[in-house]
Amino acid sequence: MYLTPVQSSIQPMPRLAAHPLQAMQICDAKACRSRCHLRAWCKPAYPNDLHAGLGTARDALVFGRRQVHAGQILYREGQKLECLFEVRSGNLKSSLGTANGQERVTGFHMSNDLLGLDGVASGHHVITMTALEDTEVCTMSYARLASLAQGNAELQHSLMRLMGQEIVRELRLVVLLASMNAEERLANFLLGLSGQMAERGYSPSDFHMRMTRADIGSYLGLSLETVSRTFSALQRLDFLDVHQRHIRITDMAGLAGRR
Repeated sequence: MYLTPVQSSIQPMPRLAAHPLQAMQICDAKACRSRCHLRAWCKPAYPNDLHAGLGTARDALVFGRRQVHAGQILYREGQKLECLFEVRSGNLKSSLGTANGQERVTGFHMSNDLLGLDGVASGHHVITMTALEDTEVCTMSYARLASLAQGNAELQHSLMRLMGQEIVRELRLVVLLASMNAEERLANFLLGLSGQMAERGYSPSDFHMRMTRADIGSYLGLSLETVSRTFSALQRLDFLDVHQRHIRITDMAGLAGRR
């Protein structure tokens, strides 16, 4: 969920390179596809979402690869939109500043997620994207993609589809925060994370969370104490086995019944 941007207490981002891909490892699309595990599509988006739209134009795009260390910011609220990013490995969180100078987490992002669309409307990002662990992203110049899209109806449709998916995600979060109690919110969050793990070929019932409980509380609109108490309640019901950030869902059907 992206809220209205406000004055943030976060310090200004250090100056970037003159070109958004400068100082990154530059990847030639054709050569990269010969060795990269993303070679089947080689684009900063979900598999098959931009593939059809890009067609032969895909080889005219310049891809870069960038390392973002844990705690480092990929892009900051208010920064000019220059690139779109596809998460190659690792995890990040999106957040924005609130009127009282606090951070509000708006989402969590992992491999194959497309980042940067929040900047399309105004030309400036409305959220801050921070790595939760050492992360690698593929990058692509948004200006170059937009230029190609002007003469490519399929590509335009693909981009609109991706932005539509973001709107759906935000609407689901609004419903989650407006109509559910703490237990229902956390159960939905864990089941959603389980589904994301399964989609990426990982265990849907045994995984390590990269975000803190404070981050989860900020995302779900709950206090840290409420998040911890709700984890304990779900564990007492034998739905979960929790060890710090490691989660094992022991009763998937039971957990689904709590949402």
